[in-house]
Amino acid sequence: MDALELLLNRRSIAKLSDPAPEGQALENIIKAGLRAPDHAGLTPWQFVLAQGDGRQKLSDILSEAATRAGGDEAVVEKARKAPFRAPLVITIIAKVTPHDKVPAFEQHLSAGCAVQAMQMAAVAQGYQAFWRSGKWMFDDHVRTAFGVEGDDQIVGFLYVGTPGCTPMKVPERELSKFVEFL
Repeated sequence: MDALELLLNRRSIAKLSDPAPEGQALENIIKAGLRAPDHAGLTPWQFVLAQGDGRQKLSDILSEAATRAGGDEAVVEKARKAPFRAPLVITIIAKVTPHDKVPAFEQHLSAGCAVQAMQMAAVAQGYQAFWRSGKWMFDDHVRTAFGVEGDDQIVGFLYVGTPGCTPMKVPERELSKFVEFL
């Protein structure tokens, strides 16, 4: 797939099934994440893969967080089911290194760029991925479960698998609404 075509037609598909990428395809996805912009070479990322039994562990973490937060049965059940929306869920964590020239915010953005690169690498290889964020990224129980401390931050959960449908056409946006020149 042409790189520009890939970027201009990016679209999330929320229904993913087996198989998940493995072997060289999965390695390519991880390597793409490692190529994110990285001021001062701090490599401010950690990727935690949940597949197989790992999805159940992630389910337990999220449902416990929902319970601790006082969520009703529907909220807890949604959290419990979330990791099973795809055969692979990658939690991307910005691991912040104190640095005079690279603030935590920039390191968080770098980790976000890693998510985008990983998503595009999945699509380029015939898979699909969607990036989810939400309140669980900031939840103390979830942060503790993933060893997130201080300025570290979970920047998202990347769900990866085989698309269950063809993506809808990307809507055209009027550039003049988003661009201005100085």
